[in-house]
Amino acid sequence: MKEELIISGRMNYKVDPSLHIWGWEIPLYLFLGGLAAGVLFFAGLYYLRGKENEYQSAVKWVPMITPFLLAIGLGALFLDLHHKPYFWRLYTTIKLQSPMSWGAWTLMVITPLSIIWSATYIKDVFPKWDWKYKWVDDLVAYFIEYRTQLAWIMIIFSVILGIYTGILLSAFNARPLWNTSILGPLFLTSGLSAGAALIMMLSKNPLERIRFSQIDLMLIAVELTMVIHMFMGFRASTEVQIEAAALFLGGPYTLSFWIFVVFIGMLLPAFLEIWELKGNHIPAYIPAVMIISGSLMLRFIIVHAGQASRYLY
Repeated sequence: MKEELIISGRMNYKVDPSLHIWGWEIPLYLFLGGLAAGVLFFAGLYYLRGKENEYQSAVKWVPMITPFLLAIGLGALFLDLHHKPYFWRLYTTIKLQSPMSWGAWTLMVITPLSIIWSATYIKDVFPKWDWKYKWVDDLVAYFIEYRTQLAWIMIIFSVILGIYTGILLSAFNARPLWNTSILGPLFLTSGLSAGAALIMMLSKNPLERIRFSQIDLMLIAVELTMVIHMFMGFRASTEVQIEAAALFLGGPYTLSFWIFVVFIGMLLPAFLEIWELKGNHIPAYIPAVMIISGSLMLRFIIVHAGQASRYLY
């Protein structure tokens, strides 16, 4: 019998197959970016449809939260950076093949845009608001004249932001769970659903709440279809994708994903919304909180499970 000693770096700390680099910062950033994208998308959409007075929460009030959501998300992203003093280098070049470059420039556009949109409605929400300086009043009045153009830009960049939160992960070919083209549309749909749920929760207009409850039901149906399609694609793919799917089909992430994301975050709030649409009273915050929590859990579980999936040579 010949004994051989094989020395390899594959099992070293923080080296494949036990690579866990991203903590809570990245999934929180992806969630807040998707939530803000959902809110801004509906704000622009219903403004263009002439519903700004009918759906005031969607167009005027709730979008005022988005600059804070984006700021917190960017703060979490900044905490995750290892070379913090050099983050500005992202804005010295544009690389169309880089999801991070797309994300950096999209956030550069949509963050100030969310502030401008909120500023154009601040006197509608707070009638006693005073900008103190005439030049600020003049600047806000200028943007009010171009709300239609702002709405179109906001819709386009909110869709890009929502898809980017998934593409950022799917671009990592070394992680089989992330390496699927469905993550972009899935995260976009999840963000739109969370945005609709937030509007539904904060709105005091019964008609507006009903409308966004109906929208949310459609988005949940699409999201469930995408989840099923994702696992069907994994199961029909190579061995590493089958092993990645196994993390959710009997593996360590099975209970957390199917209970917190699918059941509590999709199926149960959908049932409650259908129950309410049939004339029964359900407090709007109950299904809304479930949907938003499920959207958050989706990011956390996908990010952590993705780092657990790997190629073994």
